[in-house]
Amino acid sequence: MFHFLLFLLSTVGTSAERCHPDDKAAILKFKNSFSNGPQLLPMWTSDRDCCDIFDCDQTTNRITDFSITYSDLAGTIPDAVGDLTYLQTLRLHKMPFLVGEIPRSVTRLKHVTFFDISWTNISGHVPPFLAELKSVMFIYLSYNNLSGPIPPSLATLPNMIGLDLSRNQLTGSIPESFGHLVSPALQGLSLSHNKLSGEIPTTVGNMKIYQIDVSRNSLSGDASMLFGASKGSSVIDISRNNFEFDFSQVSFMEDTLVTLDISHNNIYGKIPSQILKAFMLQFLNVSYNRLCGEIPSPWQLKYRSEGFDNSSFIHNRCLCGSPLAQCK
Repeated sequence: MFHFLLFLLSTVGTSAERCHPDDKAAILKFKNSFSNGPQLLPMWTSDRDCCDIFDCDQTTNRITDFSITYSDLAGTIPDAVGDLTYLQTLRLHKMPFLVGEIPRSVTRLKHVTFFDISWTNISGHVPPFLAELKSVMFIYLSYNNLSGPIPPSLATLPNMIGLDLSRNQLTGSIPESFGHLVSPALQGLSLSHNKLSGEIPTTVGNMKIYQIDVSRNSLSGDASMLFGASKGSSVIDISRNNFEFDFSQVSFMEDTLVTLDISHNNIYGKIPSQILKAFMLQFLNVSYNRLCGEIPSPWQLKYRSEGFDNSSFIHNRCLCGSPLAQCK
């Protein structure tokens, strides 16, 4: 009995470590690869259970969520991040001193569904090898210094729901492959605030994307394929490009369209009266184009007591009617 009591006393306040040794080695390598890592990550030590710091699977005790946000870690993304092979979420966000390129070692993250490296100073190209992450559902690479073309291979990801490459320095055209996406469930595509040029592939019109934002690029030609009463889109933003097509010929998603911005282009024709049936519409901007004719009315909006003010329509060739000047 005496020895049994001693055993109980010796185990009070202690518990078996859950952290898998491979994961512990990986996070320590990650930490020590940064010159200020030991200073900024003092809790990451060899005697600390990493499952007390990160989310771990309760069965395997492998780290599943590796998220670092609002950090001043200075240096490049170490290859060690690829050693966390059971990750479902990788998030490196708001890290202004993170530089260099995305390492190829991330292709070892075969279980990752949420891949977020945003608001950093990483550079180089968007790596084509990201297409090897077959489980990924969301890729967020916004607010970085990435350059070069969009890899056509991203269209082969079978489970992708959201792709955000906005606010980088990307050049070239939107790949033709984006009109033949393997994933049937893409809901959001944001390519805004880049340096993309050329025309949108006509095959993109076959896609049913709920939110598409290609604003603030140098895209040109016809973008009418993004419209259609049967598409179910909620957000279409093609503003501040060089698009040129007849707006009279497009149709609208009556029960889903919430945001429509075609401003600062060379779009001509009339505003179709069918837009009045888009009762969910909350934001509209068709300004700075070459539209003509009378602005349709009355609106049938569910969440606005009135229509849209003149800022939604100004600087067109000959638009008239409320809220602009009366038609002659």
